Amino acid sequence: MFFIGPHVSIGGGVANAPGNARALGATGFGMFVKNQRQWSAAPYAAAEVEAFKSQMVAEGYTAAQVLPHAGYLINLANPDPEAHAKSMASLLDELRRCMALGLDKLNFHPGSHLRLITTEEACARVARSLNAALAETQGVTLVIENTAGSGGNLGSRFEEIRAILDGVDDKARVGVCLDTMHAFAAGFDLRTRDGFLKTMDHFDRTVGMPYLRGMHLNDSMVEFNSHKDRHESLGSGLLGLEVFRCIMKDERFENLPLVLETPNEDIWAQEIQQLKELAG
Repeated sequence: MFFIGPHVSIGGGVANAPGNARALGATGFGMFVKNQRQWSAAPYAAAEVEAFKSQMVAEGYTAAQVLPHAGYLINLANPDPEAHAKSMASLLDELRRCMALGLDKLNFHPGSHLRLITTEEACARVARSLNAALAETQGVTLVIENTAGSGGNLGSRFEEIRAILDGVDDKARVGVCLDTMHAFAAGFDLRTRDGFLKTMDHFDRTVGMPYLRGMHLNDSMVEFNSHKDRHESLGSGLLGLEVFRCIMKDERFENLPLVLETPNEDIWAQEIQQLKELAG
């Protein structure tokens, strides 16, 4: 089964997320576990945690169908000790929130070296950060997302993701999320079936398909190899529909959260149906 759905709102409380997804006909979904643009948030009340778990059961979702996303402020590659400490505290808080909710993954951007240290030093710094975070938590896999590569961001090259993975001690609790728009902007031409298959072969040889824990399905508002991060609705951008047809016809992507981060929430239900139709 393909676990398809958008990044749903947690407005009014995290317990609303499963119902928001089900209302769209989603078979999976993404969500934040706190405000993604703030360093901290009030702890969950016990009733809020229980309400979320009850709603997951009521709407028919399991943790396997959900890919939570960490806050945008976190930068584990930051060489400044104080700024890095804030990122670590925020990451640990979000990991513990996932643990409380019974969720088993947390997707995050690897961060930027800010052009202050080398890429190699930055990858090693991220890996050390993951080791420290994993040592203080249980049961949640940290999922590294590929990036478009702007502003010194790590993860636009699969080799950088591999370097981070190589430095992680507990490899059973680390994985990767592939974002189609980010890959296209980073120089992976996914517009044709041949290009898609070449990209996935490169990913498998460099990173390894067993590390794949989910995908973000987004069309692109910006040109190939632009290194800019601008999402577009499926079929309305410069990436086109063929890559999504390829994904939905490939059993390797079954039983993974396939999360829409497309900009027009008014057509999320149609995009979910579109993907289901592509799967046949």
